[in-house]
Amino acid sequence: MPSPRIVDPASATHTRRGELKPFDAILFSSFGGPDGQDDVIPFLRNVTRGRGIPDERLEEVAGHYRALGGRSPITAQNQAMITALEQELAGRGIELPIYFGNRNWAPYNAEAVRALHADGRRHALGLVTSAYSSYSSCRQYREDFGMVLEETGLAGEVSIDKVRVYFNHPGFLEPVVDGVAGALASLAAEGHDPERVTVLFSTHSVPNSMAEASGPEETRVEGSGGWYVAQHLAACRWVMEQLHDDAPELPDWQLVFQSRSGSPQTPWLEPDVNDVIEQLATDEAADAVVVVPIGFVTDHVEVVWDLDTEAKETAEEQGLAFRRVATSGEDPRFIAALADLVQERLDAQFPRRVVTDFGGTPDVCGANCCVGRQCRPTTSAIDSEQDVLSARADATGSPAAAGASS
Repeated sequence: MPSPRIVDPASATHTRRGELKPFDAILFSSFGGPDGQDDVIPFLRNVTRGRGIPDERLEEVAGHYRALGGRSPITAQNQAMITALEQELAGRGIELPIYFGNRNWAPYNAEAVRALHADGRRHALGLVTSAYSSYSSCRQYREDFGMVLEETGLAGEVSIDKVRVYFNHPGFLEPVVDGVAGALASLAAEGHDPERVTVLFSTHSVPNSMAEASGPEETRVEGSGGWYVAQHLAACRWVMEQLHDDAPELPDWQLVFQSRSGSPQTPWLEPDVNDVIEQLATDEAADAVVVVPIGFVTDHVEVVWDLDTEAKETAEEQGLAFRRVATSGEDPRFIAALADLVQERLDAQFPRRVVTDFGGTPDVCGANCCVGRQCRPTTSAIDSEQDVLSARADATGSPAAAGASS
């Protein structure tokens, strides 16, 4: 895989700051999840809307939710994070109400935006439960914000500015470091040789085309995996580097992928976590694996099912010891990091905490950043106004879309 194009970390591509506004609300936005068995298929229809996937195929994924009682843990996890964030912000003297919305299930983002507007709020900060740059983990949230403003008729009356991606905030990564260190110590206590342990950093697979389109257009190199892969690798390197003091002889590690879906004819990021576990056993390259869900914020269904169930079973079948590191979730350091992201936008002098060799990340995304298959209204990008105009023109058949971002 080629390396992504190098862009000066001091350039606007990495450092572009958002407009200071009198922010008066936080829109805490997440993916969403079903609340019971009857919600599972309607939820999955929302997730896959427009892709023409029949219910028979959706039922295969539905089995993961049904095995957990049909209720995703993500809603309760988000509510706990919101409560903790409210307390953290209050301790800093920041009095911003938090409104909770989802992309794919109730409460929806539109409900949250209507509520904040009814309460007299006009400038919201969008805080999302996804840490990296890609269409599904960043731009799709920006699109959802833009479409909600259009659908509710509040465009021009309410603004939603998404905070930067935060994979490189130490409050997100430090809990991961502790988790990896604890897992390695646990295996060592059981007599496992560190040289026979492999650390597998796992994240959600996406289509290769989506990965390569991640990041602003000036950073793209075909076959590189774009910012999505580059950011994950930078996070993994930083986590492993922090272990040096306690473990001079570090185990091997690699980035793996999970939870792929869609047509088998469409290339997605590989290798799959289960394939890697099987190969390690076949090659007799390891006696134990530490699986780290570096790409996820909380222990939701794709972590609990794909890793705690399927990957663990694969390791057991192959005779490998297995440890799974927790996500940052409700760790106080991560909650403080979320508060930092808010405070950054309230105070231009507030220090930005950034680690990893990737460099900083912008408040305002670059041109065609993480572009998808069609143009939709967006927020928080230098070409968002063009996206809105183009999407409106597409909807009406007007030629005004000419020259706009696509």
